[in-house]
Order: sequence, then C-alpha cells, then structure tokens
Amino acid sequence: MKMHMKTDIVSDRIIQETTAFHGHWCPGLAVGIRAAEWAVREFGKASDEEIVAVVETDMCGVDAIQYLTGCTFGKGNLIHLDFGKSAFSFYRRRDGKSARLVARNDIREQFKPVLDPLHAKMQEQGLNEDEERLLKETREEVSAAIMNCPIERLFDVRKPTRPVPRKARLMSSVVCSQCGEAAMETRTRRFRDRTFCIPCFEEIETRL
Repeated sequence: MKMHMKTDIVSDRIIQETTAFHGHWCPGLAVGIRAAEWAVREFGKASDEEIVAVVETDMCGVDAIQYLTGCTFGKGNLIHLDFGKSAFSFYRRRDGKSARLVARNDIREQFKPVLDPLHAKMQEQGLNEDEERLLKETREEVSAAIMNCPIERLFDVRKPTRPVPRKARLMSSVVCSQCGEAAMETRTRRFRDRTFCIPCFEEIETRL
C-alpha cells in the first residue's frame, strides 16, 4: 500500500490501522476515510451517541466511518439506509449541527476508460495476470488521488434529507411461535393471533 497525504487527523498510521480493520486497501475505503476525516474535524469523535452517522451505502467506506468516528452499529449511532449512494450524514445532538456529504464522481470518471472494461471482463470471464496487475495499479492510483484531493473537491456538503435519528432504545424480546427463538419485539410480526420473527413470517407469506 502506498503512503498518502497526511493531515492532523489522517496519518499513515491511521490509514494502516483502518485498512487492517477493514481487511484491504481500496478506493471505497479511501472515500470513507476522507468522509470520516471531515466529520471528526467538523463534529468531533463520538464517545457514545452524541454524534450520529447515517450512511446510504454498504460499501467499504462504512468501515472507515465506524473505525474513525466512533459511530457504530452496536451503539445505535450508525444507521444504514440501503440507497446505494456514497452519501454520509452526520448529526451532533447537543446543538443540532448536521450535514450530508455526497461523494462526487470527478476522480473515478478520470479512470473509467481503464476500470470499466476491466471490471466487465472480470465479471464475465476473469482477468489474466497482466490485467489483474493493471487493475490493482489503477485502483491504487484512484485511492491515492482520493487521499490527496482537497475534501471540498471530493464531496458536496448539503443539508440532510432526514431529521436526526432518535436515540437507541432497549426493547423487550418475545419468542417466535414457530422457531422458538427470541426476537426484538419491534422486529416481530403478528399473524392469526400468533407472534413470528421476520424469517418465519416471510416463510409463512410464501405459502399463502
């Protein structure tokens, strides 16, 4: 992995640690690192639920959001919306500050003539050794360009489209009438006076 631009928040060590947490280095992780860099600078780091992140993708960069901002699924202050967008909203509860970062495609567009054919061939028939090397080198170039680009050229900063999410709540669990496993009450379904977990309810629906 090549070394990249360092700031007060993102150092080579932080990049290496985040990569180790995620499992590999890639352009998606670089986008997440830069979004997290901006969030920590503007909002601070979340020690508990004070800072909330809403991510509109399940791409690699979400791991950087978790690792660097302190917003995690387990604490309930990292919320996933399955919209397939490289967009990240951040909220600070104490003063209502909020912003939504939307990744721009400028850098990726520069590399599309190389990457698109390689990705298509990889999906259809696989790459040979030279093509795999070219793909890896090009992805490294994209990642480096993302890390060295000024943040204002990477993201558009907008107003969030949704209000700040409510704090995580402790919910009671109930036992599913079919499988006997406990499930959070708010994630169960009622059918013919019986309570079902979502997988069992979906199984029943397929039989109706």
